[in-house]
Amino acid sequence: MAVPAAASVRDANRYRPPAVTGLIDLLDGQVRERPRARALVFTRDRVHLSYRALATLAEEVAARLGGAGLHRGDAVGLICANTAEFVVALLGAARAGLVVAPLDPALPGSQLSARFEALGVRAVLLGPPAADAQPVAPVRVPTWALRVDVSRAGTAAVAVETGARAVRHVRGAAQELSPDDALVLFTAGTTDRAKMVPLTHANVAASVRGICATYELGPGDATVAVMPFFHGHGLFAALLASLASGGCVLLPERGRFSARTFWDDMRAAAATWFTAVPTIHEILLDRSEIEYPGPQVPPLKFVRSCSAPLNAATQRALERTFGAPLLSAYGMTESTHQATSEPLPQRGSLKHGSVGRPTGVDLRVVDRNGRVCPVGIQGEVWVHGPAVARGYLAHPAETAHSFADGWFRTGDLGSLDKDGYLSLTGRIKNLINRGGEKISPEYVEDILAGCPGVSEAAVFAVPDATYGQRVGAAVVVREGESIGSEEILQYCRDRLAAFEVPDRLVLAAALPHTAKGGLDRLAVEARYGQQ
Repeated sequence: MAVPAAASVRDANRYRPPAVTGLIDLLDGQVRERPRARALVFTRDRVHLSYRALATLAEEVAARLGGAGLHRGDAVGLICANTAEFVVALLGAARAGLVVAPLDPALPGSQLSARFEALGVRAVLLGPPAADAQPVAPVRVPTWALRVDVSRAGTAAVAVETGARAVRHVRGAAQELSPDDALVLFTAGTTDRAKMVPLTHANVAASVRGICATYELGPGDATVAVMPFFHGHGLFAALLASLASGGCVLLPERGRFSARTFWDDMRAAAATWFTAVPTIHEILLDRSEIEYPGPQVPPLKFVRSCSAPLNAATQRALERTFGAPLLSAYGMTESTHQATSEPLPQRGSLKHGSVGRPTGVDLRVVDRNGRVCPVGIQGEVWVHGPAVARGYLAHPAETAHSFADGWFRTGDLGSLDKDGYLSLTGRIKNLINRGGEKISPEYVEDILAGCPGVSEAAVFAVPDATYGQRVGAAVVVREGESIGSEEILQYCRDRLAAFEVPDRLVLAAALPHTAKGGLDRLAVEARYGQQ
């Protein structure tokens, strides 16, 4: 008999999640009730920015964007590290009724431009890059620099350079957006294969309420922004859930995670929790003997892990070291991040190796015929609920395949136990998961195949103790060509994000193929993936 899986965190306690309806009113309750409370902590001086000050900056940005000719429902891009500029730009654009599409600043300019153009953004808001990062590559869309300046006393000002005129007549998927949309996030894949996921304000509100309810987040909580905000993990779990619930978020000085400064940041924020991918948890664990300050860190309510599998041994070691429960969660862009999580210890059992119970969604595990699987039987994970997106922009076939009657077919394999806890057992799709970064082998193969002298390439996952998986590639060089591995890798570095560049490259005489002539991926992985 199948286990009916539905959200269970809402009825068992008196906690009430924040009453938000989306990005537009995310701060309103806190501005009314706790205007002087700290919302953000940032810069080298650890300056505090209050909820009232943050809302004022967002209103100023909204006015500037409206004055620059943007209208409700227009799409804008956002390229920025984890800085105050990201938060102000996001909330300001939302107040102006715009739809925001954040992208990784490390992507090559060709990918940034292609994705913004595919969506049809009218302009791109550009914040400062992370310290020591490469400058953001130029894009073929009007770019407006945004800067936040804050004094030690907490007086803040924002500047938006809207010199270049916004695109007047846009093409692309923006025509499919609705007035209810808040965000467009891109899934992993090539420029033409990466799918655009429109998320409404109602999707955002449902996600934020589910995260807050699962962990009972409130004004007494604080965290450090470990994960980048251009991904759902950092955006919804760390940033938006904290602000909606009246908590505080510390933005690392360098605009991104640093293991060297992490525990100092935790102390400065008086952090009660943090969330990260397993790779970062393992880095912190490896360095804990030297760097973990123990009793000097405020007691943690919990630690959260998401975006990739965390092995049970690491989970137990983290709990022993940090003295707090380690809660595994599971989510995806199409479900506006979190779909399941292990509960707080006082709200349910911790089951290492699982990703917990549904949080604000209905969940099924189904067989190939769409029939619900019995307890313990593996099938595909489907999710349904108010946080689930309506489909993909500009991809009707993909939408029809992946979304049916409000259910999203995740492509992940898993099983439910008798208590409704989900255990993931693999992926139907062959994306490589490098420390939470999802990489399309086909896209990397396309880049490799374009390298002069390369006739064919196969990309596969290489098991790795730190990242879970790394990128491996086997390449066939055309007869008579003398190109070497370093030249091929340099070609990739010029065209791929750093995490997509193969960590292992093998020059092969030939690649195995199926009887139909296609690349035999299983044979490739068996031959090259374990070396």
